[in-house]
Amino acid sequence: MTGGVVALVLGLPLVTALLTQLGASRLGWQSARISIAGATLTFAAAAVLVGLALAGKPATSFQLGASWGFVLFDPLSSLMAFVISGISLVVHVYSRRYMAEEQGYPRFFVLLDLMTAALLLMVCAGDLVTLLIAWHLIGVLLYFLLGHDSSSQTAHRYASWTLLTYRFGDLPLLLAAVLLYQAFGTWSLETIFERIIAAPDTESLWGLPLAETVAALVALSAFARSAQFLLHTWLPYTMSGPTPVSALMHAGIVNAGGFLINRFAPLFVNTDGVLHWIFVVGLVTAVIGSVLMLAQNDIKKALGYSTMGQMGFMIMECGVGAFSLAIYHLIAHGLFKGTLFLGAGGVINEARQDDGVPKDDLYTFVVERRPARRRQPWLVMAGVTLVVPMTILVLAHWLVANDFFQKQGAIVLLFFGWVTGAQLIFSTYRMRTENIWRLMGLMLFSFTIVVLGYTFISHAFDVFLYPDPVFRSSIYAAAGIDIFWFDVLVVLMTLVVVLGWLVTYYAERDGRRRDSPFGALWRSFYTLVAREFFVINAYARLSGWLLALATRINVMLRWS
Repeated sequence: MTGGVVALVLGLPLVTALLTQLGASRLGWQSARISIAGATLTFAAAAVLVGLALAGKPATSFQLGASWGFVLFDPLSSLMAFVISGISLVVHVYSRRYMAEEQGYPRFFVLLDLMTAALLLMVCAGDLVTLLIAWHLIGVLLYFLLGHDSSSQTAHRYASWTLLTYRFGDLPLLLAAVLLYQAFGTWSLETIFERIIAAPDTESLWGLPLAETVAALVALSAFARSAQFLLHTWLPYTMSGPTPVSALMHAGIVNAGGFLINRFAPLFVNTDGVLHWIFVVGLVTAVIGSVLMLAQNDIKKALGYSTMGQMGFMIMECGVGAFSLAIYHLIAHGLFKGTLFLGAGGVINEARQDDGVPKDDLYTFVVERRPARRRQPWLVMAGVTLVVPMTILVLAHWLVANDFFQKQGAIVLLFFGWVTGAQLIFSTYRMRTENIWRLMGLMLFSFTIVVLGYTFISHAFDVFLYPDPVFRSSIYAAAGIDIFWFDVLVVLMTLVVVLGWLVTYYAERDGRRRDSPFGALWRSFYTLVAREFFVINAYARLSGWLLALATRINVMLRWS
């Protein structure tokens, strides 16, 4: 039964793509109904797969070819297939009216079905060849979807930019597949993982450690697909494509990096320092993406940089060993960001006519706030800011697992959660409402609900995706560093945060921020952010040099 359901999930989008193309000339825009019906059936079949996985159906590999063509059913593939098919169905339904006046209307749905099929094949691939085929097809199909409007030069320019970045990301994964096949003589992922676990010290070409080398290549490929810093420029500049494509790309396609790292989790368990570099890259991307988002005045471009920041957080979670948490993050972000993109046009249209903000009691309380008669003592508020979020986080995680605090990655995530909670309470303090404790109570209640939900759901994902507790501990152990240096870093960062909040509260004690002596430095930093750290300019200059070099070579060889 399981094999038939998997075949149905993978085959239905291909069948509907073919039927939509064949019926386009006769049915016209009505051919979209075929595509939507196929997307609905695919989602239903994927829901059955998730049900089987939740019921405890063991992981199974189905062989369609002699040496490759394996299809894998496991908790990760079933969950990702369910999410992808669900987002695809929403995009299909939305596109039926949104794309009605566009040229190539049936072609768009054919491409949408093919993209869905490629994404599903990627998450269900049980061997390296099938994974590489799906990985490559996603980039090609995305190029055609982003450049769907043949009259837009901007769309085609950035579609080509995306294709080039994706091709760069294909090369490390291709090289990793070659090294694994050269070492073990098989394309099957299950067999490869079993042999790596049995012989973690296997060496590749030139005596390099196989696990470390392949893990680094897989990580580099994931960086390109998930728009990590210096490989991110394609993501915020692809907004000239159709909005449904932006929703599908930001809600599903860009999450491929997090999936890829999870798929190769048995490989990363046997590495030493790769996860540390993954953490650093994710952290840098998260910070830079979030900062760049704040400097944008275009809503879709701001959403693009927001996605970049969230992908940084997702990769950072992988870097601390919280692989299942990264899957939960990419699913939650996909649903959230897809909704934002599909609703962005309506928000812009309504804002042009009316701000649409209801003048009710809540609006008056939060936004049109009245100044407080008396400021609360800054030292008391600073203590509340620092202590309360930590208390909520510690209690929530202690309820889930007593050994949670023995994992370094968990401590890192708690630290970031603490900083976020402190920022939330500080923002409340600065709002200067007439009843500060009422507003703070609402904020803390919301924060508690979010933390509890996030903690319990992420733990459920952990148990579902990686039911073996020994393997889960091995992932966290692979991300760990020397306990002495870890404690030193935690203490130093805590002191920095505490001193920073105390200084900030002290500066706000009179209800206003003191004039900063670093005004010129701040303006320079803002200029740097506004110019997006000059990364685009550097790439444009590099492109100019390459084109000039190509022109000289053509002249020298008399090719043109």
